[in-house]
Amino acid sequence: MKHVLTVMPLTEEHKKLLQAVSPELEFFHAGSDQVDQEELEKAEIIIGNLPPKRIREAKNLQLLQLNSAGTDGYLEEGVLPEQAHLCNATGAYGLAISEHMLGMLLMLIKKLNVYQINQRNHQWKDEGKVTSVYGSRTLIVGMGDIGSEFGRKVHALGGTVVGVRRHKAAVPEFAEAVYTMDELDEQLAKADIVACSLPGTKETFHLFNEERIGRMKKGAILINVGRGSLIDEAALVHALKSGQLSGACLDVTEQEPLPEDSPLWDAPNLILTPHVSGHFHLEETRNRIVRIAAENIRTLLEGGEFCSEVDFRTGYRKFRG
Repeated sequence: MKHVLTVMPLTEEHKKLLQAVSPELEFFHAGSDQVDQEELEKAEIIIGNLPPKRIREAKNLQLLQLNSAGTDGYLEEGVLPEQAHLCNATGAYGLAISEHMLGMLLMLIKKLNVYQINQRNHQWKDEGKVTSVYGSRTLIVGMGDIGSEFGRKVHALGGTVVGVRRHKAAVPEFAEAVYTMDELDEQLAKADIVACSLPGTKETFHLFNEERIGRMKKGAILINVGRGSLIDEAALVHALKSGQLSGACLDVTEQEPLPEDSPLWDAPNLILTPHVSGHFHLEETRNRIVRIAAENIRTLLEGGEFCSEVDFRTGYRKFRG
């Protein structure tokens, strides 16, 4: 009998789906702040984002299934026992976050943010020319689940899509080409829209600094839904004020919550949301997380390849080719 601890909110249907994996599973369902020492010591499988400092107490842990795509804090030495596998929820968030990205982008290029302000001020005013996804060139930095789902939507609206990722891989049906990270700068100069969905690692810290933002096509739009550490925020504000960028869409910032005195609040043509594109705001996201967890538990029991195992060296999902 394997002991499974769940610390994410689950419906009765979710619980039934997990239990159906095997009769050899014993479940304990709790909130992350309700887990006692005894349950942690017994747990061989944990589903959900229990704080890393508590995970250190789970000495018998064999599988930690996160309910997030991000793995911040869980890759540090000593958090997981040597025998444990770490799986994230890659594959669960593509639908919700890509729709959020598209919504922010359309709001910006159709000037809906400006018209919303005019509405509040009771102003009936034509704000002039707009742009379109149709005929645009979008560079997606990070061609995982989220980036790929966004790419499909851009392609469906008549935009050209190219991608950048760490490894060479087959070009998906919605993309014109896929490049490696060492070709990023060359592609930045050609893109009207740059959409980023990268994890927060040492390699991605301030990847978009003043120099790299300066290499972007003048008047381009920058979107970030990965981690706020990807962008040098002072450089972004400067680029928006100078016109180097025509706009930006952020669902993540370096410091969260964003301080009240942050220059981002008043930056021109910036659509800003408080890291809400994911979570469980869309019920289908939670359904997908549970299906991923069930598949990975089955893999632990029967052998095979985990569907979303994280590579401790990179912080990314293990590359499958």
